[in-house]
Amino acid sequence: MNQAGPRTLTLFDLLGRVWHCSAPAGALCFGGDGTAVAFACADGTVAVAAIEDPEPPETRIRISGDVGQATIRPRARPPAPLAISPSLHDGAPPIAAGDGGGFLAGTRDGEIVVLGADGAVRGTRARIDGPVIALDHAAAVAITAVAGSDAVQLCQGVGALSDELADDGEGEIVGIRLSPSGRHLAIARSESLSIVAIDGSGRAPMVFGLLSRPLSLAWREDEAWLACTLAEGGFLMIDCEGGRSGTVTGFPMATRDAAWSGPAAAFVASGAFRVAAWSMATPPLDGDMTGALVSGRAGLVAVESVAAHPARPLVAAGYANGQILLVQIGGRDELLVRPGGSAVTALGWSADGHHLAAIGADGMVSIMAFPDRMFK
Repeated sequence: MNQAGPRTLTLFDLLGRVWHCSAPAGALCFGGDGTAVAFACADGTVAVAAIEDPEPPETRIRISGDVGQATIRPRARPPAPLAISPSLHDGAPPIAAGDGGGFLAGTRDGEIVVLGADGAVRGTRARIDGPVIALDHAAAVAITAVAGSDAVQLCQGVGALSDELADDGEGEIVGIRLSPSGRHLAIARSESLSIVAIDGSGRAPMVFGLLSRPLSLAWREDEAWLACTLAEGGFLMIDCEGGRSGTVTGFPMATRDAAWSGPAAAFVASGAFRVAAWSMATPPLDGDMTGALVSGRAGLVAVESVAAHPARPLVAAGYANGQILLVQIGGRDELLVRPGGSAVTALGWSADGHHLAAIGADGMVSIMAFPDRMFK
């Protein structure tokens, strides 16, 4: 009788814990204290995984005495099950990191609920009329922004909502993103992007037209730049201090993700057949592409998702064929972490850069832990 040989273990098998949700996840979020990560699933639930790993890779590394080669022993036990919340929304619930180790989630009934690391609802922060379309939280000032279909309100504390913000935009609201300091709010509508000052300065909103439907928003850590990715392939980039802006187009696929790399002083985006990257010494405005950085190798499969490492000039890239690579920004070096599977639709690094969370289109979610010695 013919028998299949043992499957070769990959870095993904050795470094990661993998689960399969009952429905594909649409977004992921690390908790503010770094102890858990939440995945918002299409069946309305939120799946929560603990960051702490009973069998971290560091404890499974062995160094051979003769040649000094490092190997990683496979896990002895499967990972602990995910904690699953009740069904909260008619699709993937909007989620954000709350204060401490909890999460905030928006519901179909207009509630912003607090979720614990066990997936249980711990209380209600506020309520709006109609389903919650998007939300975000700025821990620095303890402000939560919550969007319905046509208006955004702010919540500081429990229950007290501000008046609806005037953003002067056009179309229904698609997404929102608070700046890291909580002084500004980006509001993406189907036809425009607005930047609203919420620091009490009274400045009028900055409004920019969009060439196609927005998909994601990304502030640079210093809040000097904002990027909005587009469904038609490309992104709008805004110099918030200098008043400049420009749209980069020509991507073969929808640009779902963008990220800022502080260590590389660069901007990266998905939607092409390699990681698209630019040095911010020469940002891609007014048709100037001289700052383009060759990052990784070009292929025949599109990059679906990107996440910039917080402490190293690296970007994690997820591909339509299920591959996950770590790519050197501005260089050709790549490390293949996952060789294939379902399309990788979202990636995210923990604040300390030790853990990478991933979402697959088939319902796969995972957390990978990277020992420091891997980057030496």
